Amino acid sequence: MTTVNTNNQVSQDILDAVNKKSSSKGSTVDEAQDRFMTLLVTQMKNQDPLNPMDNAQVTSQMAQLNTVTGINKLNDTMSSLISSVQLGQSYQATSMIGHSVLVSGNSLSHSDKGGYFGVNVPNGADTVSVNIKDGAGQVVRTLSFGKQDVGVNALSWDGKATDGTVAPSGDYTYEITAKIGDAATTATALSLAQVQSVSNSASGIKLNLSNNSAVAVSDVVEIF
Repeated sequence: MTTVNTNNQVSQDILDAVNKKSSSKGSTVDEAQDRFMTLLVTQMKNQDPLNPMDNAQVTSQMAQLNTVTGINKLNDTMSSLISSVQLGQSYQATSMIGHSVLVSGNSLSHSDKGGYFGVNVPNGADTVSVNIKDGAGQVVRTLSFGKQDVGVNALSWDGKATDGTVAPSGDYTYEITAKIGDAATTATALSLAQVQSVSNSASGIKLNLSNNSAVAVSDVVEIF
């Protein structure tokens, strides 16, 4: 007679085989349970009559199977729930298309009328200085602003260079320095861009902006 188990217990190979199959593509929880029962019945039929399987061992293995299949079912449920939530979020995010938003960044798009940007000063600021730089990194204008309230503040540049002439249209960057008295304080540069589309990626909902960047909805500081 062929003996499948000689150690008075259900072989761990059963659960290992079930777990491996359960993780493969196209496998279902029901199929895993069927495989387990088939392997268990086969082992019981071929057990050593002088060294039968212990009931406690069988019960333990079946409890482990229930735990595995329960987790698999929970994972399936959570995946379905997450997909539903993301779908709902994507529909909500489409309402932002066409709106301008402030997000972390230091890019500034300039037309003949200049451009808008922002600064976040969590502690407020007595003065704010902004260096506008061209594509070569050269400062074309330094802007000085007075007292700024705690939080997000919208700022603007009239598009003129230091000599008073209108700077060429295009993309610029800027650096912000904020002070309280004579001491520097925290300041975060904020870019203004328009939401052009919404995409649903593996990492979540993304807003595709006019400055060729993509940000999460949670990255938006202010909506206009």
